[in-house]
Amino acid sequence: MHAAKPLFDYPKYWAECFGPAPFLPMSREEMDQLGWDSCDVIIVTGDAYVDHPSFGMAIIGRLLEAQGFRVGIISQPDWQSKDDFMKLGQPNLFFGIAAGNMDSMINRYTADRKIRSDDAYTAGGLAGKRPDRASLVYSQRCKEAYKDTPVVLGGIEASLRRIAHYDYWQDKVRRSILMDATADILLYGNAERAIVEVAQRLSRGEAVEQITDVRGTAFIRRDAPEGWFEIDSTRIDRPGKVDKIINPYVNTQDLQACAIEQEKGPAEDPNEAKVVQLLPNPAIERDKTVIRLPSFEKVRNDPALYAHANRVLHLETNPGNARALVQRHGEHDIWLNPPPIPLTTEEMDYVFASPYARVPHPSYGGEKIPAYDMIRFSVNIMRGCFGGCTFCSITEHEGRIIQNRSHESILHEIEEMKKLPGFTGVVSDLGGPTANMYRIACKSPEIEKHCRKPSCVYPGICENLNTDHSSLIELYRKARALPGVKKILIASGLRYDLAVESPEYVKELVTHHVGGYLKIAPEHTERGPLDKMMKPGIGSYDKFKRMFDKYSKEAGKEQYLIPYFIAAHPGTTDEDMMNLALWLKANGFRADQVQAFYPSPMASATAMYHSGKNPLRKVTYKSEGVTIVKSEEQRRLHKAFLRYHDPKGWPMLREALQRMGRADLIGNGKHQLIPTHQPATEGYQSARRKNSTPVGSKKAGQGGKILTQHNGLPPRSHDGNAWDKREQAKAAAEARRKAAAGGSKPSGKSRKPSQRPAVPR
Repeated sequence: MHAAKPLFDYPKYWAECFGPAPFLPMSREEMDQLGWDSCDVIIVTGDAYVDHPSFGMAIIGRLLEAQGFRVGIISQPDWQSKDDFMKLGQPNLFFGIAAGNMDSMINRYTADRKIRSDDAYTAGGLAGKRPDRASLVYSQRCKEAYKDTPVVLGGIEASLRRIAHYDYWQDKVRRSILMDATADILLYGNAERAIVEVAQRLSRGEAVEQITDVRGTAFIRRDAPEGWFEIDSTRIDRPGKVDKIINPYVNTQDLQACAIEQEKGPAEDPNEAKVVQLLPNPAIERDKTVIRLPSFEKVRNDPALYAHANRVLHLETNPGNARALVQRHGEHDIWLNPPPIPLTTEEMDYVFASPYARVPHPSYGGEKIPAYDMIRFSVNIMRGCFGGCTFCSITEHEGRIIQNRSHESILHEIEEMKKLPGFTGVVSDLGGPTANMYRIACKSPEIEKHCRKPSCVYPGICENLNTDHSSLIELYRKARALPGVKKILIASGLRYDLAVESPEYVKELVTHHVGGYLKIAPEHTERGPLDKMMKPGIGSYDKFKRMFDKYSKEAGKEQYLIPYFIAAHPGTTDEDMMNLALWLKANGFRADQVQAFYPSPMASATAMYHSGKNPLRKVTYKSEGVTIVKSEEQRRLHKAFLRYHDPKGWPMLREALQRMGRADLIGNGKHQLIPTHQPATEGYQSARRKNSTPVGSKKAGQGGKILTQHNGLPPRSHDGNAWDKREQAKAAAEARRKAAAGGSKPSGKSRKPSQRPAVPR
């Protein structure tokens, strides 16, 4: 592999000389206005084009523009024919394909495989503007339009499908997306370095087939190159008597660099005879070593081998020590180079300092794009996550080494944001994948380089992890002090087991940056599912809650936590969900909406779901199985436990509790979960309806929008989307029904809402 190169050499005075750049062109007319006869690169995306650094197509487009390339955008094309893919003409270098900020299947289908009624990344929130497996379809259409033009796949959808992967929607293992998409090369993870190098090399006339040494890329090849040493994956994950029995995620050949593992000492019996095992020639460098995963045909037919391949892939994710991977598909190999080198702070600053317009393209005519409305006044301060949660794809895509922006870069973006129409002085978020991982890293770069653990915070916080939050606290204070900034909120998810390591941070957060409620994600209360998620025990939540309540009281504020939980995660039994429901009731929580486990491609929890094996440990045919929730009936039951307060689920829960021998939880007592009798449907109101602020109320916000209230939490505002309109219509119909039944005549005025939200008991 080539060593990491500086990303950018474009003059820093770009913005000073030329001012804000126009949008990247989406039509021939816009190309004519720029004086272009053709584009060098055309990016095809499944999202509406928003020129904002929270949208992938904007980052890649502006980055290539800064390198001197002419970049066009084809947003949400009609995929039924090749015509829409030809509207900007043939690109001189390549088509760049991305499904969008979300996986197209997750974007379109719920966890129950039902089609969603909206799309947050489309103007007007309309669904149906992108096809299933959009990256694959777009790539095929581009090849149909211009068969000789290289196609470069990127984005999270391609990243998570770079090898043979379990597809939840078809319930089978599919080939690498490269095979089906007929693309030339795939860029996975944070692709800034890779896209710049690929574009520059293509511009110099190099054939795309010859670009095989760029980190963070995958491509098809027939034969392994000369000079490479190949290792069968089953050899590197077969601990035996000759191996030091340690954390299997640590590379045994690099142990001298890891102080923690070094302290554990040898585990072999010195009196026991040893079998001599020949290791690879130590003179062979790691960057010339490739690990062969079981072939597509094998993992398709053998769930245990699938779990093994998933485990090995996750072992090879640290850019400091990861080796190349190869997987056979029929007569071809899918070759994956090691992950990209993380961006430095200076490079991150450059990426976010491009002259973004920070608004949607004018062609949408002012139509609302819900995803943009959510983030337009927020700032992304970092990338990556070292949490390693098995159900999440952030680590697989962005990596576990945190990439930070400087204070100056972040504050400059806030200053730019203040110029946008509609800014009221409230910054809705300073965050990222995890709000409080900013500038947190391993104490030793050498240990970080050699570590192969999947998480820095499970089963506990690694003693080599620097948990200092001082830089983040300083950033918060600087941002609050900016003229024109009234409030800085933190809306990104918080890693509370990290936060409690810095009471000063918790105090700063609670005193100044919580808008009434703060979301955190314990995900469960029981050890079984938490271990399969690689999440801390509920005791960490309790500790954080005590600190949160203490500092809220000291600040004279009434504030609440929103805990999020997952139903039907691998490793979860019916008893686990029952105990979680009891905990929820004891703590006074009534969730309006619940989340069921969604098996996304390549996640470790998805490997558990498909194989019934635990890839966090050595996978064998005899290894312990994982409890899996697959039937629709059991998934509904687990969701019903989370919504224990909803009468619609009580019949199912009564039957389940009786079957489990826990009929003692059925009754009207304080410590019982559900009542014995079903209420009459006529007088029942859902928790969402009961906690909604009626239209017209003084507390309903501007424009009379409905505010919903999680039990024990302050009201939350909505943006006037289709859901709000449906709820308003339902409320009006209910008022008319009551009036017709002899109740009080609706006057158009709402009841006065409670001055104080219900406090969890």
